[in-house]
Amino acid sequence: MSKSVIHTDRAPKAIGTYSQAVKSGTTVYLSGQIPLVPETMEMVSEDFEAQARQVFENVKAVCEAAGGSTNDLTKVNIFLIDLSNFAKVNEIMSQYFKQPYPARAAIGVKELPKGSQIEIDGVMELPE
Repeated sequence: MSKSVIHTDRAPKAIGTYSQAVKSGTTVYLSGQIPLVPETMEMVSEDFEAQARQVFENVKAVCEAAGGSTNDLTKVNIFLIDLSNFAKVNEIMSQYFKQPYPARAAIGVKELPKGSQIEIDGVMELPE
């Protein structure tokens, strides 16, 4: 099975040795997205809610570039430097996903790239 790289200008460009996503068959593996504004590659804000919304917008853009949507995500990992923001993440996530929701993990971490407060990666299964 061949693999192809997914790229969109509507999400931040890769800032290291990785791709925004890689498609293998009907499965798409999304790299972690942080709240960078694609046009400027700068952090959207210091405000957690603004960061969370930007991350979901970035994830949405990569999903769409791969030919799917956030509702095609089967597994999502959410990395937070402060787990007290978990309720806010749930509230924002409900605006980007419909039931049935993907499997999900929320993981507390010490720090994230570029001082981000949140990072999200995932696995998407495209309709055949």
